[in-house]
Amino acid sequence: MSEEQPTATTPAAPTPAPVPVSAPASSTGPQVQAQAETQEKSQTPLPDEPVVSLQELWATAKAHDHPEIWGVTLADPATHIPSQIVLQKYLNANDGDVAKARDQLTKTLDWRKEAQPLELIKQTFSKEKFGGLGYVTVYPAGGENKKDAAKEIFTWNVYGNVKSIDVTFGQLDEFINWRVALMEQAVQELNLSTATTPITADPDADPYKMFQVHDYKGVSFLRQAPQVKAASTETIRVFATAYPELLKEKFFVNVPAVMGFMYGFMKLFVAARTIKKFHPMSNGANLAKEDFGGSKVPLGELLPSEYGGKGPDLKTHGAEPAVE
Repeated sequence: MSEEQPTATTPAAPTPAPVPVSAPASSTGPQVQAQAETQEKSQTPLPDEPVVSLQELWATAKAHDHPEIWGVTLADPATHIPSQIVLQKYLNANDGDVAKARDQLTKTLDWRKEAQPLELIKQTFSKEKFGGLGYVTVYPAGGENKKDAAKEIFTWNVYGNVKSIDVTFGQLDEFINWRVALMEQAVQELNLSTATTPITADPDADPYKMFQVHDYKGVSFLRQAPQVKAASTETIRVFATAYPELLKEKFFVNVPAVMGFMYGFMKLFVAARTIKKFHPMSNGANLAKEDFGGSKVPLGELLPSEYGGKGPDLKTHGAEPAVE
C-alpha cells in the first residue's frame, strides 16, 4: 500500500503571445500542449484510494456497538496493523467495492454481537454429538520447536465420524455454535491481534490464511437428509459472511458421489474466486501429494499418515473444541 503523494512541480513559464490564426502552426505546438497538460495533471494530488477505503470501513466499524472481529479490537487502520489486516480482507473479498465491503462488515459485526463467538471457544460441547468431528492442527516449518517460523494451519471436519444424523445435526443452533468454535480456534492460531505486517489489495499475497479439509470417509447419510442440508446451508451462509479471505485452499477428501449437492449450495453463497480454491478428492491418502500453494512447510511429511503423510493422527496432534 503506497501513501506517496505526487511531487510538486515548478510552475510553467508564461505562455508566449498567441500566434495569429492565419499563421501556420508550429511543428512543436501539439507537443508543447501535451507537455503542459501532463504537467498540469501531475500537479493535481491523487487520492490514496486504499487508505480512503479503509477509513470508510473504519468509520463503519467505529459507529457499531460491537468492537471486535477475530479477536482484534478494531482501531484506526492507519496506525493499527491488525485492524488494517481485518478491514483489508473485507475489501479484498469484495474486489475493492467499498459499499459491498461495508455491508459485509456490518453484517459480520451484527452477527458477532449476537453469536459471541469468542465465548463459544470457552464452551464445552457434547462429546456424543461432536467428539472427534473437528480438529485444528498447526504445522510449523522446521518442526514444533520453531515457534517463530512459517506455519500452516489446518481445520479438519471428519464427518465420517458422525454416528447419528439426529444427534449431531438435530439441533441446528448447537451444531453451528460448535462449528464456529472450531473456526475461531483456528483463527486464533493466525495471531492476528499481534500481527506486525500489513496486507495489500492482492489477496494471493495475504499470508493470514488457513487450509481446510473435509473428510467424508465412511459417510453413509444421503443428500435427502433435511438435517444435513439445513446444517450445510447455514454453515456456508455464516462462514461466507463472517470469515472472508481466511481460506487458502479447501480439500474435500474421500468424497462420495452423493455429496455433490454441497457444491451447489456453495456456489449460491461463495464468490467464484473462492470456489476455485475447492478441491474434491476421491482418495484422502493422496492429500499429502498436493502442492498446497507452494507452502514452505513440508506438509507431505507432517500430515497424518491416513492422508499420505508421516505425521501423527488427528486425535494425537490435533486440538478440538472442548467436549465432555
